[in-house]
Amino acid sequence: MASYYLWIVAFHILSVLSWMAMLFYLPRLFVYHREHNDKAEFVEVVQIQEYKLYKYIGVPAMWATILSGGALLYINTAIMTSGGWMHAKLLFVFLLIAYSFSLDYMRKKLIQDKAYKSGKFFRFYNEVPTLLAIGIVIFVVIKPF
Repeated sequence: MASYYLWIVAFHILSVLSWMAMLFYLPRLFVYHREHNDKAEFVEVVQIQEYKLYKYIGVPAMWATILSGGALLYINTAIMTSGGWMHAKLLFVFLLIAYSFSLDYMRKKLIQDKAYKSGKFFRFYNEVPTLLAIGIVIFVVIKPF
């Protein structure tokens, strides 16, 4: 399996990129959804985009990221004892997973409640994956622990 390590790394990076695209864009769709609630046709289109982005891109990419990351840890178990940076990275990945599930919760709430959260809230909430991604990259590249 070690001979496939670099292929798995490449797949992992591509999976992360796809997942992050959803994590960055879905809250932006929530902003449009919330700020144009008075335009039923527009909201209907945005709801379809939100659903497809989450279910067809975000969820598969998240699971591909988790499974390929797990495979990398399985192949290279020594990485777990090479300092605390991997533990910190995994904590931030766990937070990204929780954030991802929170987006689905919010997507469903927006459909049920036209007054759920403000566009300003979603603009701020949109920054969470950026901050977590910065931490993850620093942990992996700099290995501060």
